[in-house]
Amino acid sequence: MHLLKSSIKQQVGFTLLEVLVALVIVGVALGASLRAVGSLTQNSDHLRAAMMATWSAENRLAEIRLAKAWPNIGQTTFSCPQDDLPLTCKEEVFATPNPSFRRVEVSVVDDRSPGQRIIKLTQVVPNAL
Repeated sequence: MHLLKSSIKQQVGFTLLEVLVALVIVGVALGASLRAVGSLTQNSDHLRAAMMATWSAENRLAEIRLAKAWPNIGQTTFSCPQDDLPLTCKEEVFATPNPSFRRVEVSVVDDRSPGQRIIKLTQVVPNAL
C-alpha cells in the first residue's frame, strides 16, 4: 500500500489547454479595449474639429456684427484655419422678405475632406443706415 501511495502523485498546475484558453480570453478582452480606445480617440478628433470650425464661423459673424456693415448679397469663400486645422469658410448672404435685414450663412469645411461640411451658422444682419 505504501508503494501505491508514493507512485500516485497529485499534479499541481495548469494544463496546456487551460493556458491556451486563458490566453484567448485575455487576447479578446485586450482587442476589445483597444478598439474602444481607438473609437474614443477618433470621436475626440471630430469634436475638436467641430469646435475649431465653430470658432471660425463665429469669428466671421462677429466681424460682420462689429463692423456694422451692410453685407452684399452673394457668396465668398476664404481660408479660416484654426491651430493646425486647415479650414475653409464659405459665406453666403441672402435677401430677406424684410428689406432692412440680410441673412448671412457661414459654412466651414475641412480642407482635407472638402465634400463634408463640419458646421453651418446663420445670423440676420440689420441695415445700419
